[in-house]
Amino acid sequence: MRSNEGVRLPLAAGVMLLLASCGGGEQVPVPPTPAPLPRPLAQGGMVADEPVTIGAPYSVGRITYTPEDAPNYDAVGYAGWYGEELQGNKTANGETFVPGAITAAHQTLPLPSYVEVTALDTGRTILVRVNDRGPFANDRIIDLSHGAAEQLGVIGDGTAAVRVRRVSPPDQERATLRSHGRVAERLETPPALLTALRAKLPARSVIAPAKAKIAARPSVRTPPKPVSARDIRESAPQPARQDGFVVEQAGAASAPTPVAPASVTAPPSTRTYIVQVAAFSLRARAETLAKRIGARAVEGDGLWRVRFGPYPTQDAAQAGVRAAAAKGFENGRIMANDAR
Repeated sequence: MRSNEGVRLPLAAGVMLLLASCGGGEQVPVPPTPAPLPRPLAQGGMVADEPVTIGAPYSVGRITYTPEDAPNYDAVGYAGWYGEELQGNKTANGETFVPGAITAAHQTLPLPSYVEVTALDTGRTILVRVNDRGPFANDRIIDLSHGAAEQLGVIGDGTAAVRVRRVSPPDQERATLRSHGRVAERLETPPALLTALRAKLPARSVIAPAKAKIAARPSVRTPPKPVSARDIRESAPQPARQDGFVVEQAGAASAPTPVAPASVTAPPSTRTYIVQVAAFSLRARAETLAKRIGARAVEGDGLWRVRFGPYPTQDAAQAGVRAAAAKGFENGRIMANDAR
């Protein structure tokens, strides 16, 4: 008996020691909580800031643009915006255009570069990444993506008065824009500075009365009154974008030189008039925009032009000018239907 109890006691002690070790302060390891998944990026993913491209001088229409590295660039003018109709196109530096990203097109700044854009009507300022070339129409100095225009609060306007100032933001803000995100707005511009900036805005051209346009554009079918080279330049439609984007866009007419009514020859009764708002190198882009604004896409000379009309007279074509302005194209221009 004594020998059996001698065996049981050490065994029981061992079992009790094992139970005590399991019920002590040492806890069973718990798997760590997984880190939250990163927020999905917009189409195209993160892009790079290298290499930076300045590029050689280039010409669009009759105008030559010379890109340059201008660290102190600071200008006032007007901004337009573009959106879903160009989604998926390649920008001038080879990136995929993402409408919701905070990007812009500029004529001469390096690609990419960063600018602060201030809306002179409200004083709001945002940081924007420039990755494309443009605009190539009249007094616009920058074209914003849909996302940038939305953040700046100018999405409902055809064009907006802006200040564009080149900056060198922190790496974190650069990475946010490269990932198609948004950085916080800057402090609002003081009212006194806004007043001074608005005073620097270039005067905007207005569409001349229909009858004055006839005098400024003599018919090629009759001997015209001598016209200066300046008149010829001002009467031609201005180009708008390149690289598969808008290649040409009609601009607002310059104020015509007064001409005596007696020198005007009435156009033939068969002539009609159109209001041209844009032109594309790609048919699909032209048809998409035409459908969106209720216009027509017409092919000619290798370009697809977006137009309202035709109208029987220039007076009647004013309806097309108003329709274009209502869709955000304030620079729509009345042209003879046979003009290119």
